[in-house]
Amino acid sequence: MAIKKGDFIEIEYTGRLKEDNKIFDTTNEQVAKDNEVHNPNAEYGPVIVCLGEGQIVAGLDEALEGKEPGKHKIELPAEKAFGKKNAKLIQMVPLMKFTQHKIKPFPGLQINIDNMMGTVKTVSSGRVLVDFNHPLSGKDIMYEIEIKRIVTDKKEQVDSLVKLLLGIKDAKTEIKADKAEIQIKPELPPQMAEEMQKKIKELTGIDAEFVKPKEEKKETASKEEKLKPEVPNSRNEVSRKPKEEKAAEAKKEAKEPPKEADSTAQ
Repeated sequence: MAIKKGDFIEIEYTGRLKEDNKIFDTTNEQVAKDNEVHNPNAEYGPVIVCLGEGQIVAGLDEALEGKEPGKHKIELPAEKAFGKKNAKLIQMVPLMKFTQHKIKPFPGLQINIDNMMGTVKTVSSGRVLVDFNHPLSGKDIMYEIEIKRIVTDKKEQVDSLVKLLLGIKDAKTEIKADKAEIQIKPELPPQMAEEMQKKIKELTGIDAEFVKPKEEKKETASKEEKLKPEVPNSRNEVSRKPKEEKAAEAKKEAKEPPKEADSTAQ
């Protein structure tokens, strides 16, 4: 069955530069290691995406529409991949801006300046040339991609959205009567939770609710229990005295001489 915009699909892929066949991205960990592009912090393996939602390269999103599950080779020109080089995004930045943050710039260093990712091109006296274009801008690329299956399970769809849009990998989702209960930690700000609920409804057709993890609820209840005052459950417990108090009374009695009986007759 051909896939269409809005379908959730599970894919595996490897991306290469057309000019030299060099791999720049892959979902296969061994391939990443063999080609020296391995990231120890990345998660490898098949990924689930919603077609047409910009979760993959724009040109690839478009090229996959109408394809059947299976293996495909797709070529993308620069303008449909990571864009053409924009000369306006190559800028001179005062060296002082780096030294203020205790950064020593050098060619190839990737940095974040004013929420823009850039790559240092050259360093001269007092000035640093930074390219804020995507590192692969201006490059034609190729993808070897396998559409493994169309994902129809609602839980898998919701989990994939939480993972891709929020970056949360350990969310626990339960689907009950067309409603998703999503346990995540930490708690989302109300506005973000509302936006996610709208997106989940739009793409999966089901309502969603974000809740605290059950373990956290139990832990909170346990803490409340500990704070409650202890209530004796029997008369014997009420009348029972601490051992220290009993011992003190026994010593006192042992030291005090017995009282003489009053000999005055009434």
